[in-house]
Amino acid sequence: MFKSKEVEAAYNRRLGRYMAAIRMESVDRVPLAFNTCYYAEKNSGYNFQEILYDPEKWEDCEFKFAEKYPEVDTFRSNIAYAPTWDVLDYQLYRVPGREISPNSLQQFVESDWMKEDEYQQFIDDPVKYKMEVYFPRIFGEYKEKGSIRSYMAFLKSGFLQGIIGTINKSRASRLKYDYGFPGTTQSQLTAPFDILSDNYRGLRGIMRDMFKKQDEIIDACEKLMEINLNNCAALVDPKKQMPIFIATHKPCFMSPKQFDKFYWPTFYKGIMTMIEAGYTFRIFLEGNWEPHWDHLADFPKGTVLFDVDNEADIFKAKEAFGYKNCISGGIPTDMMILGTPDDIKERVKLLCETVGKDGGWIPQGGGHIPEDCKPENFQALIDAVNEYGRYTDGSAPMPEEAYNQDKKLELPSVKNVVTPWDMYRDDHGWKITGDEELIESNWNKLERMAYSWIIRS
Repeated sequence: MFKSKEVEAAYNRRLGRYMAAIRMESVDRVPLAFNTCYYAEKNSGYNFQEILYDPEKWEDCEFKFAEKYPEVDTFRSNIAYAPTWDVLDYQLYRVPGREISPNSLQQFVESDWMKEDEYQQFIDDPVKYKMEVYFPRIFGEYKEKGSIRSYMAFLKSGFLQGIIGTINKSRASRLKYDYGFPGTTQSQLTAPFDILSDNYRGLRGIMRDMFKKQDEIIDACEKLMEINLNNCAALVDPKKQMPIFIATHKPCFMSPKQFDKFYWPTFYKGIMTMIEAGYTFRIFLEGNWEPHWDHLADFPKGTVLFDVDNEADIFKAKEAFGYKNCISGGIPTDMMILGTPDDIKERVKLLCETVGKDGGWIPQGGGHIPEDCKPENFQALIDAVNEYGRYTDGSAPMPEEAYNQDKKLELPSVKNVVTPWDMYRDDHGWKITGDEELIESNWNKLERMAYSWIIRS
C-alpha cells in the first residue's frame, strides 16, 4: 500500500511518463529516467565496499537519492550483493575491499574460461558441462568436487539466492510505496554472443573463433537463446509496464559482416519473441553501434528504448533509428564531470530543441550518470529539462494497467530441470497416495530455480 495518496500520484505520474516515452506517445515533459546511476552510490557517503556488502546501506543510498531528486522519474543502480561472489570464490569478479580499493567499483575478469574445443560439450548438455568442466575453473571453492567445502559453497549459494531476492524485493517495494518511484526495468535478456564472449571464451577467444569455429558459435548462440528466453520469461513484469533490460557488449568490436552472421540473428529473434508477446525493452548500446544501426530500425515502433553511448553521435542516431523508437543519451561524460552547470544547461537546451523536439528522447550520459559527475551539473541537468523540456502544460499520462494483455508468449520448449519429477518419483518407487500435482509443482519450481542458477552462473 502506498504511504499516501501523494506518493501514489507521484508513482503514476512517473510511470505513465516513462511508459509513454518508450511507446513514442505524447508526454508532458522529457522524462528523467536513468538506467544506471553510480552517481547515487558515489555521493551517498558510503564507499562501494559498504554498499555491496551491507543491504541497509545499499537501500539507504537509493532512498536518499529519491528524497533529494523528486523530479527524477526512475533510476536504476547497477549494484550487486558481494557475498554471492565470496562464498564460491567467483573468479570472474574482483571485489571492492577484497582485492581492489573499497572505493572502486567491482571489476569483471574476462578470460577463456571455456576452451575452443569444448563448444560441443556445452551445446549437447549445458548443465553437465558447467558442473563438470566450467564451474571448477570459475569457482575456487569447487576445484575439489565432492569436498565438504564444495558442498558448503553450493549450500550457501542456495541461501543467498533467497537472500538477494528478498533484498531486491524490499528495495523495489519501498521505492514504490514509500517514495513513489517505479523501476526502470524488470527481468533481462542478454544477447547470446555477449554471454559466450563475456563469460566463456573472452574477447580474444571469440575473435579467433569467428574464423575457426563459425558453426559452433552459431549453434551455441541458439542454445543460449532458448535457455535465456525461458529464464527471462520467469521474471518479467506481468502487467507488461516495465521494459526488459539488455546490456550489449561486443558489437562495437565486430565488423558488419561478423555482426550480421554471429550476433544479430539470435539477438533479434529473442527480442522479437518477447515484443510479439507485448513486452518492451531497454537496450544499452555500449560503445559505438553506428556500423550496425541499419538493423535497429527493424524493431516495431514504440517497443524499445535505446541507451546510446557517448562514442556514438546522438543526432545521427535520431536520424538512423530514433525516429521510430525512443533513445537516451547525448550529454558527454567529460562535460558532466569537468564542465559547468552552464555547459550542461546549454547542451540540454540544444538536445530538447533537436533530438527531443517531438518526443522520443531521454537525457543521459554514456548509458548512465557517471559516478564523478559534479552534483551541481546533475542538478543543472534536471533544471534544464524542467525549463526547456516541457511539451505541454498538462499532466503526465496515466500508466496503462492492462497493457498488451491480449498478446501471449510462445516460448521454445526446453528442458529447464535437471531431474524431472516422474524420474525422481520412479527412482524412489513412490506410489503417490495424495495430490501428486501439489508435490510435483513444488518440485519443479525448485528444480527450475536450481537450473536457472546453474545456467546464469
